[in-house]
Parts: sequence; structure tokens; C-alpha cells
Amino acid sequence: MKTRIFMLGLAIWVTSIGAIAKPPIDPDEARPHLSWRDAGRAIGRTAFVSGRVAEVRTVGRVTLLNFSDEKPPGFAGVIQNTDLSKFSAPPADLYGSRIVRIRGLVTTYRGAPQIPITSPNQIEILESIPASDPPTQPRHWEDRMTFRLAAYNVLNLFDSEDDPYSWDEATLVKPRQQLEALARSIRKLDADVIALEEIENRGYLERFVEVFLPDTGYEDVVQFEGNDDRGIDVALISRIPVGEVRSNRHVSFPGPDGRPMRFARDVLEVTLRPTDGEEFEVWIVHLVSNFQGRDYAEPFRVAEARQLRKMLDTALERNNNARIVVAGDFNDTWDSESLQTLVGKGPKQLWSAALDYSGKPPITYNQKPYLSMIDFVLCSPAMAKSYVKGSYHVDSGSPDKSGSDHNPVIVQFDLRQGAGK
Repeated sequence: MKTRIFMLGLAIWVTSIGAIAKPPIDPDEARPHLSWRDAGRAIGRTAFVSGRVAEVRTVGRVTLLNFSDEKPPGFAGVIQNTDLSKFSAPPADLYGSRIVRIRGLVTTYRGAPQIPITSPNQIEILESIPASDPPTQPRHWEDRMTFRLAAYNVLNLFDSEDDPYSWDEATLVKPRQQLEALARSIRKLDADVIALEEIENRGYLERFVEVFLPDTGYEDVVQFEGNDDRGIDVALISRIPVGEVRSNRHVSFPGPDGRPMRFARDVLEVTLRPTDGEEFEVWIVHLVSNFQGRDYAEPFRVAEARQLRKMLDTALERNNNARIVVAGDFNDTWDSESLQTLVGKGPKQLWSAALDYSGKPPITYNQKPYLSMIDFVLCSPAMAKSYVKGSYHVDSGSPDKSGSDHNPVIVQFDLRQGAGK
């Protein structure tokens, strides 16, 4: 107990020191700078919007900084009247007819873009209207029939903020150098869909994509909060449009001692809906690790695998042609009880893309002395038919070279029925 308290205290101290330093991603890095006329290009994003305030007026419970005389205005800064006491003078006196730049989340009201303003710190008075720096136009998925899918444990993609609802103090912020290396690794993969593990939260994953991968086309970022005490979650980024997403965080099933347990993180089921192809599902997993020793962890991992197999059987009984990929960090090798339990037998047996690899099994966990293959892309029978033979690949790396202690696994599929494997 004393050792745990000491380590927790040390982690908090180190995290506090790190919080004083500049965060790896500046809060305003890569934020778009727009004229108010183009604010609609940043809906749902934090941006800087500039222009001359044409009118300041109060309507009901809000005070509006309108940037045009149009009715309704083309863009407005919106101040709740309950926040007016934070300003040193009435907004009309401070900003009327002035050129300003507003920082905030661009939302809409009746179709028109606006930025809610809760503090005067969001507004900067300028001498002249600045140049625009609009959002980078991402590439789009070009081939509607084939796509590349990767599974990648990216090693603690954590921000510099303390989450009071998880034990994130035990994990240091991912350094800028590793973020840059990780981005280079992802660009090299050029995958259309990536199943990710060890993501702290959706917001920081979105910021990572926005800052380091703005032109790669990952317009859909999927992450739900899971069960891990440290706060690591599974996630997905995709160029292919995302449909229904289902979390299994709250699913309860028998543990090794018969008592109820839940997935250590989550199993995230994401439906992908290509424009010109049949939809398919990606189930992202991150099974129990061996952190507390293999003898302790394996029975819990087998219980997770048994529940996951049950979920797959249910899905395949409902539709035996369901295209499902189960991808992620399984924390065990192919010949383990947990993997073989999950893979199953008979007509619903999963197929591993690694079986298409000849020679010595590739390494996906790249830290000595535990060099091993524990990351997989598993396919339902129907999805296995879409696998492009010879496309399985593991990209070798290290934390210094790729920003992760895992090597990504990448495969290719052809969505035309039976055109692949």
C-alpha cells in the first residue's frame, strides 16, 4: 500500500511539473482563422472569426454582436445577458463599429453561424482585418470499392489536462516528438479506416488529427468512454462514412470465478457505410493486459474472449453474411486460449489475415524482451471473402520511430462480393 501511495504521489508530482510546461499541442494550434463571411466552413470546430461589428443589440436574454446588417445577420457573437457583468462596459461601447476577432466554437442558430461568448477574453480588438487561414481541405476516399484497414495501439495518446474522473495522473503526457512520429507512421499506413487503442478522449484525438493529419481525410472520429481506470479507450478514425456505433461498456458477463465482470475497456462496434459498396462493421477491442502478471490476467482475458465470441455468434445467427472485422490489441498470441476461444470453430469461425503471411510471425509488440504478435485483424466468413490476398502487412517501429510500443497491422479489402480472398 505504501508503495502504491508513493508512486501515485510521484505520478501526481511529475504530472504537475509537466502541466507547468508548454503542452505538446498548443490550444490554438491549427485552428482556422476566417472572415465572418466564411464562418460556416468551421461549423462544429473552434475557430477565430474576424470582421467589423456592424450592430450590437439585445434580443431577449442575449446580446448579439452582428457582423452585418442582414436580417438575420450572416454571423454573430452571442453573449448571454447573465455574462454581461464580466465585461468592463456595455458591449456596444466596447465593440460597436470595431474590428474584432472572436475565438470560440462555431455553432448555428436557424442555419446561421455564430460563436457563443462567455468571456471578454474571447474577443480581441484589431486595427485591421487579418488574412484568413481557412481549414485544410482533406482528401476524400477515392476508391469506392477497395479500402485499407489498420489496427494500431498508439501508446497513451494523453493530453496535459487532469481528468478528475480517471487515474490519468499515472500516465505522462505524450511528448511532441512522439506525436510527430506517430503522425508520420499513420501517414505512411495511408489506411482508410484505423482501429485505435490507448486513446484518452475524443477531443484530444480530434486535436491530434486536426494538427498533425489535417489533409488525410479522417473526417469521422469515434470514441466512447470505456471502463479502464487509467482512462485509455478504443477509438476509430475513418475516411469512410460512419453509421451506427454501439458501445459494450456496460455489458456484464461471468468472470473466471463466476462473479459478474465487464470488459476492461470496451468493445466498440462501428458500422461503416461506403457510398458505392456494402456496409461492414469494425469491432475494436483491447483485451485485459498482463500488467498484473499473466497468471492473474489470462482467466479474465479468456472470459472477455468468451463473451466476445457469444456476441459474434449472435450477430452471425442474425445474418450469416454479416461483414465484421474484429481488430485491435488482444494482449495474447495466436495459440493462446483467449484467441482460440474468440476465433471459434465451424462455419462461424473467424479468419485471421495473419494466416496470409508466410515465414516467421511478424512482431506487433516491439518492446524487448516481450517481442510478440498480439495485434490482429480477424474477419467473419463473409468479410474474409473480401480480403485482398497478399495485402497483410506489419509496419515495424519503436516509440522513437513511430511513437508507439506496438507495430500497426494493415490489410486491404475489396467490397465487391467475393472479389478478394
